[in-house]
Amino acid sequence: MRVLLEMRPALDGHAGIPQETRLLFNGLRTLQGINVEGLIQSSGNVLAKGLPTVEGRWHAPLTRDKQINRLSRVVVSLQQKISNAHLAAMGMAMRRMLGGRESLGRFEATHFRDFIWRMLFARTLPYENFDAVTCADFRIARVPWTAMHRCALLTKKFGYALYPRLDTSDYDVLIVETPYPAIVSPSTTLVVRYHDAIPLLMPHTISDKVYHQASHYQALRNNVRRGGFFSCVSDATRSDLLSIFPQAEARSTTIHNMVSHHYFPDESSPARVPEVIATRRNDRIAQRGAAMDESLRGSGAQLEFLLIVSTIEPRKNHTTLLAAWEQLRTERFPNLKLVVVGMLGWGNKAIVKKFIPWMERGELFVLADVPSPELRLLYKHARATVCPSFGEGFDFSGVEAMRSGGAVVASEITVHREIYGDAAEYFSPYSIADAARAIAAVIAPERNERRLELVAKGAVTSSRYLPDRILPQWQEFLRNIRAPGVAAKNGERT
Repeated sequence: MRVLLEMRPALDGHAGIPQETRLLFNGLRTLQGINVEGLIQSSGNVLAKGLPTVEGRWHAPLTRDKQINRLSRVVVSLQQKISNAHLAAMGMAMRRMLGGRESLGRFEATHFRDFIWRMLFARTLPYENFDAVTCADFRIARVPWTAMHRCALLTKKFGYALYPRLDTSDYDVLIVETPYPAIVSPSTTLVVRYHDAIPLLMPHTISDKVYHQASHYQALRNNVRRGGFFSCVSDATRSDLLSIFPQAEARSTTIHNMVSHHYFPDESSPARVPEVIATRRNDRIAQRGAAMDESLRGSGAQLEFLLIVSTIEPRKNHTTLLAAWEQLRTERFPNLKLVVVGMLGWGNKAIVKKFIPWMERGELFVLADVPSPELRLLYKHARATVCPSFGEGFDFSGVEAMRSGGAVVASEITVHREIYGDAAEYFSPYSIADAARAIAAVIAPERNERRLELVAKGAVTSSRYLPDRILPQWQEFLRNIRAPGVAAKNGERT
């Protein structure tokens, strides 16, 4: 079975969907009977031409130097804007109306293994996987992913959303990480790795609301209507999908995310925690170093802290955690610090403004670009990792904390109950008092037995998400959707 896996998210970030994309690519390549290649596509840049998939009848084959020049230009175009995405969308709309298709070029990694490794895989995979992923084959979609969305939204204004046709005829399956703004070849089965329906069910929590909501809905609707299959990251996500499109029930299943190999319990010393905090401060936030350094000096094994690992944006609910932490400091735990790990997302200014007074006192620390081994250390030695989000599709941080030997306190949203089970202490994300209660129930000295209980349960619960438990589910799923007659029976490919 030839499978093409969308790699766009791997270019755009570290954790979450980018991490899952890398793990899935590497994992699927270990399965017998499945040949996986990667689809390189930019979110916003028009890419240079790759190599032709078939040599043209009227053109001589490209010499080696010309091949390398083309591939080199692809690398450059991924990082430097060379064309207007809006104009690209208009061009696609015209080609679509004339019955044209968007072809895929080839990318040979032979001379570009450094690029493939560092840009696509290094932020998640260990070096041991270098040869396996850099010797893989890749295809190139020149048109930007956002331009595909804009093409549909532009034509929708005239009555009907026209999505570009992507020539995927060389592949049995195309796996994409979000609702995909294109139509695949009739011989290809589209699989949407569906992470969450937040743009539709919680649109007040997303950035660029008008565009994000419209593009998600229209692409998802098109994927459903044309017979796409859905591999949802949780039962909660699948339930949300079916509440919107019940007709997708027979074509949807749940396959949970995989946890990275980086997270496991080790015998690391808590004495390294202050060093990690001091060296990984987020340099995008003005922080007065003197007070911070003084608060960390000599703390060693005595440093007591709560940990949250999440993009800093309103949906992640940092403000409730902050208020609960302030209450705990005032009432019972005056030396308890708060460590925040994550990128600055949309709407972060109001949140960061509340952080700053505590940061200046050396009691709250905002970190970024924390390597996985150091993050594992923080998970291990935090009094608790808190997952306070209002909405999630899966939420890696709690699972990673459990794998690392840490205790988890989480908001009682449906997906947390599903993923974490009885291995977490829960609270209402809307109640500061309840959050403080739940945290205290885990970190208080007299409740150490409860904390140890959660750590033990977390080791068992998080093992459900190891690759050797998840990959067989993918193998069965892919085999079933390619069974004779399945795609034709379920699809509406027009």
